[in-house]
Amino acid sequence: MIDKLIQKIQKTGAPVVVGLDPTMKFVPDHIRKAAFDEMGETLEGAAEAVWQFNKAIVDSTCDLIPAVKPQIAMYEQFGIPGLAAFKRTVDYCREKGLVVIGDVKRGDIGSTSAAYAAAHLGRVQVGSSLCAGFEEDFVTVNPYLGSDGVQPFIDVCREEKRGIFILVKTSNPSSGEFQDRLLRTGVTAGTAGEDAGGISSPDKPLYEVVGEKVAEWSEQLMGENGYSYIGAVVGATYPEQGSVLRRVMPKSFILVPGYGAQGGTGKDLIHFFDENRLGAIVNSSRGIIAAYQSGRYGKFGPEGFADASRQAVIDMITDIDQAFASVGR
Repeated sequence: MIDKLIQKIQKTGAPVVVGLDPTMKFVPDHIRKAAFDEMGETLEGAAEAVWQFNKAIVDSTCDLIPAVKPQIAMYEQFGIPGLAAFKRTVDYCREKGLVVIGDVKRGDIGSTSAAYAAAHLGRVQVGSSLCAGFEEDFVTVNPYLGSDGVQPFIDVCREEKRGIFILVKTSNPSSGEFQDRLLRTGVTAGTAGEDAGGISSPDKPLYEVVGEKVAEWSEQLMGENGYSYIGAVVGATYPEQGSVLRRVMPKSFILVPGYGAQGGTGKDLIHFFDENRLGAIVNSSRGIIAAYQSGRYGKFGPEGFADASRQAVIDMITDIDQAFASVGR
């Protein structure tokens, strides 16, 4: 699947993923009204509005982009109808030839992670049948429980030729409360520290230690293009850390959230990529799906929300291209 993602990026010339993270405040009034008239102001009505909103944005942007990233919480809030809209969205995007990154941030003890992996990437045994659940191409994984929580996803990725992006340095403002904490990483020579002839290794932030583990995991499952099926999530809002982590994880593709509404710009992204303009894919959610609500794209109006999203994608691609051009790539 990583090879398919790379091929799609090369074909479109757009290392861009559209985050399909709908809330009711993003869905234009005319879409909500039509859904509520049909199904009432119910969870079913909300799910229908979300589906119609997603479909219009996908139809308007699918020729420009390689991938989409639906965030499952935005669907779970509408209960079972919301999850049905999530599944419908995933299926429709795959029909359109898009790579689907399920932003599910799962990670638990081994047996539970195995169930999550089966639900989102693999298949589950039902009597004599193997049945697929949500069928995303990639999912995001929280590594906090260690290898027990990650390895079941890697095992399913191997079986199904799918991939994961492991949270390493996230884009949110408070991520540093834990991710930037310095860890004593031990001794690089000898066994008992400097007093016994050993050389103490420098402290490292937690995100770098996690990145080193991702680099280790990535060796288990390599694609044909030199990148692993095991990738990482590193926020655009932390470009300096991105530069460090690009070196720490040379074979891991990086999913980069935080562009646009969270403050990341094209010039912040250069260090996430390799010399061939590969190695990373940049997510924008609100900046694209709610573009019509911003002053820059206000001319499109609510009725033209999908056209506004298309223009926001075009502008994002241009911004990234200009950032590459500024450094001669």
